[in-house]
Amino acid sequence: MRRALVLAAAGIAAAVTTAAAYAVDDRGDGPGDRALGPGEVTVELGIEHSRFSPSRLEVRAGSVVRFVVRNTDPVAHELIVGEADVHRRHASGTEAVHPPVPGEVSVGPDETASTVYAFDEPGTVVFACHLPGHLAYGMEGEIVVID
Repeated sequence: MRRALVLAAAGIAAAVTTAAAYAVDDRGDGPGDRALGPGEVTVELGIEHSRFSPSRLEVRAGSVVRFVVRNTDPVAHELIVGEADVHRRHASGTEAVHPPVPGEVSVGPDETASTVYAFDEPGTVVFACHLPGHLAYGMEGEIVVID
């Protein structure tokens, strides 16, 4: 009986692995095959060990992304999404808390927060944490916006 259970479990594992492989193959590898949108989409953005995960996204122009930011670190972070001028404004890292502005949110230790951002034009948009020392540590990512 035990041998039958082991063989059955092995068969199920093989079937699941095969199905998962086909699912990966069906995603395609062309530009834009993994892009989010257009329209309204939600992305869960994790923060662990002062790193964003994922650190790169691809969205279609015309998308409004709701970022749900889950900070599992014991320190506060922020998510700032925007063009170069937005990041220059935040470069000093002196704003400990952000008002409800699209693309800007503060998230405390072991907390979750959210913000939205509209991606209208193709290009690359940066997201980062500008609290003191965080950007230098590598807390940044990019969103590639495609047609």
